This record gives sequence, structure tokens and C-alpha cells, in this order.
Amino acid sequence: MPSMTYRDAGVDIDAGDALVERIKPLARATHRTGVMGGIGGFGALFDLKAAGFTDPVLVSSTDGVGTKLRVAIDTGLHDSVGIDLVAMCVNDLVVQGAEPLFFLDYFATGRLAVNDAARVIAGIARGCEIAGCALVGGETAEMPGMYGDGDYDLAGFSVGAAERADLLPKDVAPGDVVLGLASAGVHSNGFSLVRRIVAGGNASWSDPAPFAVGATLAQALMAPTRIYVKSLLALHRAGLVQACAHITGGGLPGNLPRVLPAGRRAMIDAAAWALPPVFRWLARTGGVAPAEMLRVFNCGIGMAIVTRDADAAAALLAENGETVVRLGTIEAHDGPAEIRIDTPDGWFA
Repeated sequence: MPSMTYRDAGVDIDAGDALVERIKPLARATHRTGVMGGIGGFGALFDLKAAGFTDPVLVSSTDGVGTKLRVAIDTGLHDSVGIDLVAMCVNDLVVQGAEPLFFLDYFATGRLAVNDAARVIAGIARGCEIAGCALVGGETAEMPGMYGDGDYDLAGFSVGAAERADLLPKDVAPGDVVLGLASAGVHSNGFSLVRRIVAGGNASWSDPAPFAVGATLAQALMAPTRIYVKSLLALHRAGLVQACAHITGGGLPGNLPRVLPAGRRAMIDAAAWALPPVFRWLARTGGVAPAEMLRVFNCGIGMAIVTRDADAAAALLAENGETVVRLGTIEAHDGPAEIRIDTPDGWFA
């Protein structure tokens, strides 16, 4: 039997090494106080004391970007899904009052395409820069036979910390105000339905987007998830937040009640904000009912915040670059936490 190599079996160690060299500068650019060492060790070290914590509680999160990856792969738009990956993890940390400290990624593919992988990881590094956390490591897995030609999968892992006394949510009371921060579009949830709508409408990813001037359908829908970390940390440090909810899969109805205690109800008026055109297009093209739209998509609100001082909170968030709307209020009621959303007639029409 002739001599065989790992490359003959479909795994190119040299390509993996080349990718590591490509991403080392990207990781170095995300360095922050507390990081010990760099890419290349068997594990990443982080010094919480050096980062300024005295009584820290660690908060961790892991997530992916779902079938938005399918659009990236099919269209070659690999540059922003790394930002999505970071956003889906760090936004979940900051709503608990935690500062994201470091991030690791898992990139799996059948055959490593170094240039495409480097574009994805460059997006991850950019997301880490926006969030203020360090890209400290990850795993690149080349697994022939597990993935189709050109396919890859992503997972992200992030760890943050908060002082024990500063964890969220806390003390949500009747009369508190619910603010919403604008999303950048669909973000990273609901893409199985998005893809079904596009296919059912006989549209092509390269068609002009009916809801975004100067962009193709793919470019408009691939707008990366907003990272709200720095603005929310500023709000938290100013003592202006009682609770936050990252509006992902499940929309407002599925996420805001998660941060409310029993005996509290969020009363939301959808007329408070203008529905972004992408959601109106999705609803109309796919014939999606309003309740289903609200349950699947963020519908223009990427983050919900409960605050006791709405004016001061809104001003501080605006100073940090957020578009802020007043969504409603918290009231008392008998029973588990819940939400009621008043949707105007024809809102999705």
C-alpha cells in the first residue's frame, strides 16, 4: 500500500498554520488589560485583578449565527458574520451587567479556504474591538466528509465579569420605563424564514433590495448585528438601568419577560417606533402574520432597557450613538412576568 498523508485524507496542516499566522495580528489588535500571553498556547489566561475587579462574578455565553451563514456561504459575503458571532455572545453578557472580557471562536469546515476563513475571523476581531473584549484563542477544525464543499460553521464563546453587587436585573418596579435601542436590521435570528421568503418570492440574492437603496438583497440582509456593549456599560455605570433584554429569537414577546420578576407586566406600544422597511417587506412578501413577525424578528428593536429615569438614560444612550425610543412602561399584575404589545392596524402592511 502506498504511503499516505493527512493531506491525502483531506486535512491540510499547512493551511491551518497559514491561517494562524494570518490571524495573529488581528488577535493582537484586540488586546486589553487583563490578558496574559497571546494566541498559540494550550489555553488563554486572564487576570481579573489586573482588569480592576474586586469581588467579581464570571458570566459566560455561547452562541452562533444560525442559517445566516448559509447566505454568507452562498453569496461570498464572509466579512460581517464574525461581527454577528461576537454580538450574539457579548450582548447576552452585558444585559446581565457584565463587561465582556475575552472571546474564543470555533470555525469548522470540510476543507480550509484560508482567504475566506481569514475574512470571517477578521470580522470576529472587529466585533471584539467594538465590544472592548480580547480575542484570546479559538479552534479551526478541518473535517472532510462532515461539511459540503465551501461550507463552514461558526460558534462563539465569551466570558465577562461583573462586581457581585452590580449584577442585573434588579428591582424592576411599577412605573419604570421601557426604552428600545434600534437594531441594524434582521440581525442574526429568523434567517430560516428569511431564506424561505426569498426563495418563495422567486428572488435572487443579487437582486436590488426593495427596502435598501444601492444594496443587493444579500448585502442588505447581511447587515451585521449591532453590538450594544459600550453604551449599555456606560448606562449601567451611571446607575440608570434596572434590566436589559437582548432581542433575539423570540422577539420582544420572548425576551423582555425573561428579565422581569413575577408580578410585573411590560406594556408596549408598537406605534412608538417606525417599523424598518425590511420587516414590512418580509411580512408582505412572505404573508407572515403580525404575531409571527413579532415572535421571530426583532422588528427594529435590538435591545430593550428598563429604567427609572428615562430622560437621563435616553440622553446618555444617544450620546453613545444609539437611536432610542420609548416603548412603554412596567405595571404590577397578579401572575408571572408577561408582556403586552399593542400593534397598530396595518403596521406591517
